Amino acid sequence: TFKRKAGGGVLLYGPPGCGKTMLARATAGECDARFINIHIAEILDMYVGQSEKRLAAAFAEARRETPAVLFFDEIEALAARRRYGSHDASASLVSTFLSELDGFQQNNAGVLILAATNVPWAVDAAFRRPGRFDRVLFVPPPDAAARASILAGRLAGIPGGTGIDVARVAEKTGGYSGADLGNLVETASDMAIETSLA
Repeated sequence: TFKRKAGGGVLLYGPPGCGKTMLARATAGECDARFINIHIAEILDMYVGQSEKRLAAAFAEARRETPAVLFFDEIEALAARRRYGSHDASASLVSTFLSELDGFQQNNAGVLILAATNVPWAVDAAFRRPGRFDRVLFVPPPDAAARASILAGRLAGIPGGTGIDVARVAEKTGGYSGADLGNLVETASDMAIETSLA
């Protein structure tokens, strides 16, 4: 009715370990779309022109597999700010990326492009133009209730885990990411194992 095309781009930003990749996977699952996770190392190549070809191939794969969610983690490695007036090898890759986002010769309908970064200021400003990554979402560290839930999930099945007051621990871990909380539980488990062995 509103003639709104499916697809487009969403840029997720926030501290590391707060679930940006998990959100991207969940998005694909919720809309029953194929999840295509692009690893930066698979794109970047030392030979001139190869990175651009690989990037174009990733978009072509997503267009063939619609509906699809194409996810780029650490997008700043592929979409870094261009330095005009210098021979910047990444400028050509950025131009290719922008061209693919616009879909000048291809139809991007049915392809949702998600990207994640810890440093949004490092991404070239051209990516923020309407029709590209025009939706920007902040993924913050978990709040106290979310931290308690994460801790409870991490402690499930661990001997003595049910006896820990997760709400109290959650209150003392303000600013911790999900990854930090996972590491906290693993470190506590290691200390318990060392104590048991001693």
